[in-house]
Amino acid sequence: MRRLTMDLPYYHGPLSKRDCETLLLKEGVDGNFLLRDSESMPGVLCLCVSFKNLVYTYRIFKEKHGDLLAFLQTVEGAQRQIFPNLEELISKFEKPNQGLVVHLLRPIKRTRPCLRWRRSKINICPLQHSLNLTQTS
Repeated sequence: MRRLTMDLPYYHGPLSKRDCETLLLKEGVDGNFLLRDSESMPGVLCLCVSFKNLVYTYRIFKEKHGDLLAFLQTVEGAQRQIFPNLEELISKFEKPNQGLVVHLLRPIKRTRPCLRWRRSKINICPLQHSLNLTQTS
């Protein structure tokens, strides 16, 4: 059974970059993370993680590949990795030295339903297909 992106407690929906940075940097801890919708690219997710008082953003792109999620390049030259769901993608990057600037330590959970969920409780995120992830600067 596929789990909707909206069901993930660390998915914040259409959270602005500024609000994301405020949430992640509030406690000054490396490895805080959350998922949000990209502001500039509709249908794309951003995995945002704090490290040394900065927020690093990795874009997760849809890619058709059966029912799997594809994760593409966290750093230049990194090999493509495929995951069956977002939970396994996150689980992989909770381990050190997997290609992110820092491993994911603490999910920043939303405190209320995300805007996308409030608009339509049956809105199935298009990320049920496949995902690619690339780091933005």
